[in-house]
Amino acid sequence: MFNNDLFSDVKFVVEKADDKSGSKQVIPAHKFVLSISSPVFQAMFYGELAETSDSIELPDCEYDSLLELFRYLYSDEVNLSESNVMGVLYLAKKYMVPSLADECTQYLQDHLDSSNVFSILPSVQKYEDTKLVDRCWTVIDEETSEAVKSDGFWTIERSLLEVVVERDTLTIKEIELFKAVDLWATKECERQGLAADGEVKRKILGEDLIKRIRFPTMKQEDFASVVLDSEILTPKEIVSIVKYLSSVPRSPVGFPETKRCGFACVADTQRCCRFGSLSNSPCRMYFAPFHDVINFSVDKDIVLHGLRLFGSEYNSYSVEMKIMKAPSGKILVSKVGQFASRVLECEIGSYYGFEVMFDRHVTLKKNTTYEMWAKIRGPNSLRGENGASSVKCREVTFTFIKNPHLAVDFNVTDLQKGQFPELLFALK
Repeated sequence: MFNNDLFSDVKFVVEKADDKSGSKQVIPAHKFVLSISSPVFQAMFYGELAETSDSIELPDCEYDSLLELFRYLYSDEVNLSESNVMGVLYLAKKYMVPSLADECTQYLQDHLDSSNVFSILPSVQKYEDTKLVDRCWTVIDEETSEAVKSDGFWTIERSLLEVVVERDTLTIKEIELFKAVDLWATKECERQGLAADGEVKRKILGEDLIKRIRFPTMKQEDFASVVLDSEILTPKEIVSIVKYLSSVPRSPVGFPETKRCGFACVADTQRCCRFGSLSNSPCRMYFAPFHDVINFSVDKDIVLHGLRLFGSEYNSYSVEMKIMKAPSGKILVSKVGQFASRVLECEIGSYYGFEVMFDRHVTLKKNTTYEMWAKIRGPNSLRGENGASSVKCREVTFTFIKNPHLAVDFNVTDLQKGQFPELLFALK
């Protein structure tokens, strides 16, 4: 009966794949067969507002994808390929066929590599497949150089590009990452019908993204031959970076000065989780001018790479973070940026959150009190509960202390609950 006019009582009209002429193709089907496998088709054909027409046009899918959906509903078999799997996954979600969606995600998992990771990631983020999202990020971190040369990279949204450039765990030379970002901006200019000059490309990329590129870590000859020709930087920025690369005494250069850690260094990073359990529902609220703050000390010298903060399901947060020496308030390291929440794993379970990695690693001395301070703006987030005042992480004991200035101008983070679930560090 599959794709057969025999006893067919409905026809679906869809576009031909890769046909810009607007040509249509027809797939015959049987309402009863579709309805017993999909609650959406059941409602469409036998619900209170049942479709009475015997011809249904679907403008949101192509012939090959719909044909594979029907093949599965008729026979429990599906012929997936690189060209149709995303379309089939979309239809499996739309028509509520979870077993077919699982087949699609397994296919993607088995065929995921640097050549297609940027084509797959945006869709699986949309469908909230956390396992596959995490696998995508692992591929991006491990095979960055190849991934940013793929066709899928040129079509990603600027917001995703910003998240990529922010990552400390990329395995790529900074000059190669800049070339990829510059080419992305050039192609975006073409899509918008704009002249691809330096000023326009900088406007398209945005100041926040430009400031996350680690120009001071480039070789001087690469900076001169590649970055200068792009005309993206201002004359003042160029002078500042040239002075830095020439070892001329200088004021802060305005760009991250440490090389990317790379995926291989993740194994050397240890994590200290200060909570005993995680909340099950969003319960944090962020209002100006409130901040989150807590003090801590360590019994051994460590190098602090960054922190993890709670978020909520695939939301984005604006964060200003500081590590200060207490009680003087001297700022040792700070970070400002926009961060996308994703699923993170810790020893007490998984949670939605994000990593704030500092642009330079800061040494913290034993038996010295430090202050973690964060201004977070965004949707409600999860929070930790049952916090401990003393936590031993490998060879280091962290002691957490209620901030003595905790008052109405701070949020509810304290020893027992709140933000700052994990510290990312290495032994000195």
